[in-house]
Amino acid sequence: MLTSGDLVEDIVCDRCGEKENRLKPKSLSFTLAYSFTALILYFPANILPFMTIEMYGHINSTTIWSGILSLKESGSWPIALVVFLASMVIPGIKLVALFYLAVIGKNNTHPKFLTRLYRTVEVLGRWSMLDIFLLAVLVAIMKLGPWTVVKPEIGALLFTLVVFFTMLASAKFDPRLLWKEKNDKSL
Repeated sequence: MLTSGDLVEDIVCDRCGEKENRLKPKSLSFTLAYSFTALILYFPANILPFMTIEMYGHINSTTIWSGILSLKESGSWPIALVVFLASMVIPGIKLVALFYLAVIGKNNTHPKFLTRLYRTVEVLGRWSMLDIFLLAVLVAIMKLGPWTVVKPEIGALLFTLVVFFTMLASAKFDPRLLWKEKNDKSL
């Protein structure tokens, strides 16, 4: 009796030696949809308030950008630079790269460049939650007392969703599509 595993022939990649038997179905469509969703959320996440701090009766609501400027003005420019890179630059670069891979990837032009681009996206993805970690460190540094309240706002939720959807887009992308034959219509 044949099973479905008997009907699929294992393929060994000439480049990496990995054994695979089929590509991820609709990989490019999912990557494009998740990237587009993240892009839609990216702009309001950076514009809307990220958190509100109430300290000694004074309420201060801040966006990611205003937080970066406040850190810079207070002399913490290295932290401001890290937050700027991790919150604005890296997610933006990752989204543009994922769009490019999803749209251009099926054309099979320049597969070596596209493979390097995909690997770069994967490396950048490891830094996705750095700013959330940094926010936790900043709250701990403030030594919150009984007169201080920190509340996350809609910007924090939207930014978390941006990170989530870019991670999904990256996970759904199948880099083997970059090396697939041009005339193969099974994408």
